[in-house]
Amino acid sequence: MAVQLLPVFLVGLAGSIHCVGMCGGIVGALSSSASKPATTLKRVLAYNTGRIASYMLAGAIAGGLAGGAQSLADLAGVQLGFYWLANLMLVALGLHLMNAWRGLAWLEQGGRLLWQRAQPVIAPWMKTLLPVQKPQQALALGALWGWLPCGMVYSVLLTAMLSGDAFDGAAVMLAFGLGTLPMLVGLGLIGARVQRAMRRPLVRIACGVAVLGFGLLGLLRAGGGDGITPEWITILCLTPH
Repeated sequence: MAVQLLPVFLVGLAGSIHCVGMCGGIVGALSSSASKPATTLKRVLAYNTGRIASYMLAGAIAGGLAGGAQSLADLAGVQLGFYWLANLMLVALGLHLMNAWRGLAWLEQGGRLLWQRAQPVIAPWMKTLLPVQKPQQALALGALWGWLPCGMVYSVLLTAMLSGDAFDGAAVMLAFGLGTLPMLVGLGLIGARVQRAMRRPLVRIACGVAVLGFGLLGLLRAGGGDGITPEWITILCLTPH
């Protein structure tokens, strides 16, 4: 079952303001250690390629696991429940971006505990990748960083699970990753100016409202609002094709 990818891309685009805090430091280091703009661009693109590849792998795993479990439950009921949950997570993420509610912090905190448990294994790898001198190092660093605990990524992974298929789950996370790409490439190329712009309250509120809107539209559709919403709104909701 394929999922609409446009809203996933737009969630990544609007929600990428969250990436400034999560990935800003490492992306900034890639640019500050390079002497030429072309070198910076290669490193930033390699880093983001690795990061998005990890997202796609996570999406494939989530979609594949959900697909394998479909025969164990009432498929229609399970899917509807996950649609509600996925869109509620978007509502929570929108409020989080607006600094109106910090409820997603507990989710990221739980992920950080797992990340800390993995540190003894990951730390030796990280030492071989820093400081980044080659695109290959940036690629590997991005692949590791893609598993960093992030409430926004977890929210979209629920949508990847809804696809019920490894290939579609990877496609969902690719769409999301491409949505975050402009922000992180810009952050790598012009660094501090992007960070200053993203700290403005109006910018955070606007991005949060956009993500919140996607979630509310999805809840309206999941609640049986097909007959009271224009057909074109479907392309902006987390719904199956």
